[in-house]
Amino acid sequence: MRFPMNLRPGGTIGFLAPSFGCATEPYYSGFQNALKTFEKMGYQTILGPNCTEAKGVGISNAPELCGKEVMDSFADPESNVLISCGGGELMCEILDDVDFEQLKKLPAKWFMGYSDNTNLTFLLATLADTASIYGPCASTFGMETWHPSLYDCMKLLTGASHTVKGYDLWEKESQKDEEHPLESYHLTEKRELVLFPSEKQSVQMEGRLLGGCLDCLQGLVGTRFDRVKEFQEKLEQVMNLAMSHDKNLINEEILNIFGLNQLSAAQLQSLYEYLKVQGIRIQGADLNTIDFSKAKVSSKETLSDTEDEEQVPLGDDDARCLDEYREYMKTLPPEKLGERVQLLASYGGGDTSVLE
Repeated sequence: MRFPMNLRPGGTIGFLAPSFGCATEPYYSGFQNALKTFEKMGYQTILGPNCTEAKGVGISNAPELCGKEVMDSFADPESNVLISCGGGELMCEILDDVDFEQLKKLPAKWFMGYSDNTNLTFLLATLADTASIYGPCASTFGMETWHPSLYDCMKLLTGASHTVKGYDLWEKESQKDEEHPLESYHLTEKRELVLFPSEKQSVQMEGRLLGGCLDCLQGLVGTRFDRVKEFQEKLEQVMNLAMSHDKNLINEEILNIFGLNQLSAAQLQSLYEYLKVQGIRIQGADLNTIDFSKAKVSSKETLSDTEDEEQVPLGDDDARCLDEYREYMKTLPPEKLGERVQLLASYGGGDTSVLE
């Protein structure tokens, strides 16, 4: 599984609309406010051609144009992460125009969206071997007072956190409408976890869970896009190899499985990061022979010192969370290409001094 590079300070967020766009209220105003919020946080933004379109049926535009937007967005070296503009109904119709084999060859890039975007978040993992985030769409980030889940999503995108947990309350009926497009979640219902078929039955599970919207998943079953079995077999091969060696892998074994010639510098870096998170140590990793200078680096990946052009009103709690987030981002030093890979490889070889 390829884990994309994280969003850096001053990085660029790309937006696309493979499902519904933000063409009507309350989504249009929410999207516009989200753009202002991200820019206030110091990020650059890039909008795809379908972000504010409403020419399609159940999606933003004609399926072939939505598919093209997906391919162009992932291939664009200027954007670091991608966020979908919205959910919808018929994103499945764009899949014939999405080349997952080509996406697999491109540098991995975080994509986030929910609902109808399952057609991409799920298939990116099973067909393109690329992790994604099932999370809020663009206009949600335009709410006046951010729910903690939105901060958690930003932590995932930036690498400040690798896990999320549930929340105590959920929204049954939204108060967001055309006249109140920036309303926050209306949290009235308490979260309850129920075990079926019997609460008395003890259930234990272990493994990787890939999910999403069940309406979308059932539409993929039995189609040429349903390659879950092959995906499971590949994961089993890699993890069994690691576990059979007490979570130790020889670097040559990793390169044989993933293919060094098929990995860019950024992809190789993500691979070693993922293995480290899983507690797997790497022996014999010699990265001196890898030419990292050939990797493409966006000119916008460095910290931006530009001043805010427009202020977005924030509540006290919102402002405090934003200040804490900014202070954390300031602690991240500028990174040289390949630096993290070399540190992780040293750690995998037993050199714990890199953690000091």
